[in-house]
Amino acid sequence: MKQVFLTLALTVMVSLACSAQSIIDADNGRNPNDFYQKGLVVGKRAMPYPYLRESDVVWETTIWRDIDFNESFNQFFYFPIETASSTQGRTSLVNLIMTHAENGEIDIYEDDDMTAPIDWAKAKLQLTGTPRTQQINVIDPETGAPMEDEDGEYVMKDTTIVPEFDIASAKKVRIKEFWYIDKQDTRQKVRIVALQFQFLKPAASQQAEDQLAWSFCIPMDDMRVRQMLVNANAFEENNVVAERSYDDVFIERFFDSYVVRESNKYNREISKYLTGKDAILESQLIENKIFDIESDMWEY
Repeated sequence: MKQVFLTLALTVMVSLACSAQSIIDADNGRNPNDFYQKGLVVGKRAMPYPYLRESDVVWETTIWRDIDFNESFNQFFYFPIETASSTQGRTSLVNLIMTHAENGEIDIYEDDDMTAPIDWAKAKLQLTGTPRTQQINVIDPETGAPMEDEDGEYVMKDTTIVPEFDIASAKKVRIKEFWYIDKQDTRQKVRIVALQFQFLKPAASQQAEDQLAWSFCIPMDDMRVRQMLVNANAFEENNVVAERSYDDVFIERFFDSYVVRESNKYNREISKYLTGKDAILESQLIENKIFDIESDMWEY
């Protein structure tokens, strides 16, 4: 009995010593942005989509939808826009993708057909526009005031303005997705295959207005892109510890969006043939039609 007691006492002492050592060791790897060590996101790996046979797809359609950053529910995609100040380890979807594209860590394409690759320099030029010439006042170095000629007119000179790319000018996300019915389990499913941003492009001249332009397209089924999205969390306003990765956001469809186009014989968007309230109703009609297809299968 005495031997059993000594064994238990020794076990308790060893456990306490290990716990104390763990507490000491934990302090060495502290994170100033958190009060405990977080590793779930760092060690998380993107799960490949399950293999799908052509013979198992009995119905399919292509849908394009927009995620508007003006919608309050979608603003976790947009913020934080500050990249220099402290963001507690968070990054916006825009900054995440643009940074990886600039570093050449993911492939980018000209459009959502994703058949024509494009390099970052050309893609950036499409969003900022070409440098433009602008007249400015010549400043007197002695007085610091604009110089005037003999007639009292301001002396002007030409200067080249190089537009800078600003991620804060992002307005929307457009995703291209395939909806289909899998014969194996008779369920309707969806896969997002492409994503691009809409930016406010600087005007080519002082007289012109800024214009909306779509960015390059990234392949959402590329495992490098999936892994990039898995390792970055989207902010959860109600509970930070319940944050989803951007990959989870798209898979779980945790966003508010509206349909802007479906596959059709004219190959056109809704805005090409309807406007205003009629366009909104058409978007809702397409949305309802998609979900009615699955339920209609069980009527017979």
